[in-house]
Amino acid sequence: MRPALVMALALACAGCAGSLLGPSGEAPETYRLEVAGSAGGSAQLPLALGVARPRAAVSLDTERIAVVQPDSRFDHFAGMRWSEPAPQMLQALIVRVLQSDGRYEVVVAAPSRVPADLLLDLELRRFEAVYAADDAVPSVRVEFHATLVDPRRARRVSSIVASSEVGAAGNRRDAVLDAYQRATAEAVQALAAWLREVEPNPAQ
Repeated sequence: MRPALVMALALACAGCAGSLLGPSGEAPETYRLEVAGSAGGSAQLPLALGVARPRAAVSLDTERIAVVQPDSRFDHFAGMRWSEPAPQMLQALIVRVLQSDGRYEVVVAAPSRVPADLLLDLELRRFEAVYAADDAVPSVRVEFHATLVDPRRARRVSSIVASSEVGAAGNRRDAVLDAYQRATAEAVQALAAWLREVEPNPAQ
């Protein structure tokens, strides 16, 4: 199923990298990513899973949409924002996907009043559009380092690096956002697939 991209006041903007990265005197448009969930098919574990807010560098822990320029300079798109800081948006998205997956009986955003049997600790390492050259079409890179933890025993259960890179169809606002959408969906679905295979055995 193709993931749906939810956009607030979406605007398709044709032009070059300069038009996306340059100054904008207008109020920024706000965007939010969504990934369609699906039942995973694995046997359900009668456990509660807490999903931590991903840790991230200051440059990614923001509503601004990140760009890496050809000379490796970090920047942000002009006139575009996420609806909340990227780690917060991604935490909520991952919780919804894992809830629909059904591997765990309960999935909540941590911290929560619901006691968690296991914790999914996350680090957001990449969440950026990368330009190889000034006149190039960017690729979006998304990368999580995830560790499943048994907090009651202070024990690491398993870890994974889930990543994706998707080239944009053009150097336009709508195309870059679509690449963010697809790369995020692939990385999050990789997390869900990994969790289906992990046998945590928290009682042992």
